[in-house]
Formats: sequence, structure tokens, C-alpha cells
Amino acid sequence: MSTLSAQLDTYLKIRRGLGFSLRTDERILRRFIDFVALDGSNHLERDHFLRWMNSFGKAGQYTWSRRLGIVRLFVVWLHANDSQHEVPPANLVPHRKRRPKPFIYKSGEIAQILDQASKLPSVNGIRRLTYPTLFGLIAVTGLRISEALSLDRDDIDFTQDIVMVRNGKSGKQRIVPFSESTSSKLQSYARERDRLCEGPPVPFFVDDHGRRISDCAARYNFASVSQAVGLRRPQRYGRHGVGPRIHDLRHTFAVQTMTDWYRQGLDPNQEMIKLITILGHESVSHTYWYIEAVPELLELASRRAELSLEREARQ
Repeated sequence: MSTLSAQLDTYLKIRRGLGFSLRTDERILRRFIDFVALDGSNHLERDHFLRWMNSFGKAGQYTWSRRLGIVRLFVVWLHANDSQHEVPPANLVPHRKRRPKPFIYKSGEIAQILDQASKLPSVNGIRRLTYPTLFGLIAVTGLRISEALSLDRDDIDFTQDIVMVRNGKSGKQRIVPFSESTSSKLQSYARERDRLCEGPPVPFFVDDHGRRISDCAARYNFASVSQAVGLRRPQRYGRHGVGPRIHDLRHTFAVQTMTDWYRQGLDPNQEMIKLITILGHESVSHTYWYIEAVPELLELASRRAELSLEREARQ
């Protein structure tokens, strides 16, 4: 094991002891350390990050800025113990934070994704059961991918048809309800999973070996399925490519829920609290953002506002 790799293990252990999850941080830092190891260097230089960035592949400036923040925090910790490590400047990757426009799936596209996921190659059949169930649960509940992957078997209550999210954003917990049809799908998956695994697994979603699915594996399989159904261009060497993401299933759930309010004549102000709770948003502005980001939703909201003004004028 390299010196940097051992130091990273210590760093992660310390931060996790403080309550941080660091699943994404660890994945990014290990890739970075593997790249630096090719140089044969035991000390990090400020240019290491730029060279890694240029060799890594395509990604947006905001994504690289976030990766820089993760790497920089680790290097700051290293520098405190050994000044030979050079901390990269915070503005090494300039960016302007901007939320990407959400991709809203059509119902037929989600059906295609789930169908294609059920055809994924599998050693014992678990993989082709796990991924359509995982993607389907996110699509009908709006869970974040990290939240869905963190679920244990005891986090899903089939007597009340609820999911207990214990590892939400910022460590917050919440309860998310699901429909009777979703309950049936989840129970069917759980039975087959337990039958195919050697012993009942603790994680709810597992791979062919009965282990919890990693974030990287989930995104890779989603990219593979998306390419197969034409939502992403085919890529060489197993690359993910660019296109609709798993997170857009969450966006689609939120937008479809809000669209249904307006079409059914429900009061969005009263319904919004429910959606904010289900999505686990920290601010109401995060949920109202969908109205501005999706033209159809903005049109429905504008039409409702106009009708409300006309009624007030007639009174």
C-alpha cells in the first residue's frame, strides 16, 4: 500500500468518526490517489489536480469544482502534518454555480428503462431483478440515489407501505409513502432476492453476490441501460457518456406530482408542504424551482394565477 493510500485511509476513518458518510468523497479521492501514484510521488503538488482533470474525461466545470473541493480538503489535512504537500488554490477551477435544466422523462421512456434493466446480464438473476426495482422505486417516490442505495431490509415497512430514509441529505431522516402497486413490486423483489442469496442480506438492494450496490455500479448500469434504449449515445470502453441521469427520475417525480395538482384543481400552496417533506428538501425554494425550470409547469402555474386574479376582479 502506498503512503498516500494509507494516509487517505486514516483521513476517511477520522472524518467518518465525526459522522460524515463520504461515499462519494472516497470514490473521488481514491481515483485521484491512483492517478498520483503513477507519478511515483508521495507528496501532492498543486498541478497534480490539473493533470488528473485533463486526463480524466469530459465533465462540467461545476463538477470539477466540487471534485477540487473534496481533494483540496484532503490536501489541507495532509499539509497540516507535512508541509511538502502543496494545497491547490480554491479558484484553480473557476465556475459559476448553476443548476442544470432537469430532464423530464416521458412515461414510455421510464417503462423502456425498466424493461431494459430487466435484461441486464446476471450471474444468478439478482442483477436483472435489482436494477428495474431500484430505478422504479426512485421514479415513484423521488428518493435520491444515495438514499435508495442506503436502504436496509428493515427500512421498508410493508404493513404501512412506507420507506424510512435514515441517511437523507445533511443526515436528516424522513418517511416516504408508496402505493399498493409499488408495495407489491418491492415484496416480489424481496422474496426473489432472499431466495437467490445464500443468506438473507441486510441491504435491501443487492448485487449478484448479495452485497450492497455501490453508487458507481448504479450509475454505470443506468448509463448502460440508457444507451441501449437510445437516451444516451453509445460509448466505447464502457464510458457513461452524457445524457439523462438517475437523478432526473427524482426530478420527473416532482414535476409530475406538481403537474397533477394543477390539472386536478388542487391548491399548490397546501400540497407543497407534503412534497417538500417527501423529497426531503431543506428549503421551499428548492421545490418551487421546478416551476421555473419546466415550461409546462410554469404555464400551468401562470394560468392558475391568471384565473385567480380574474375571480378576484369579479368579486
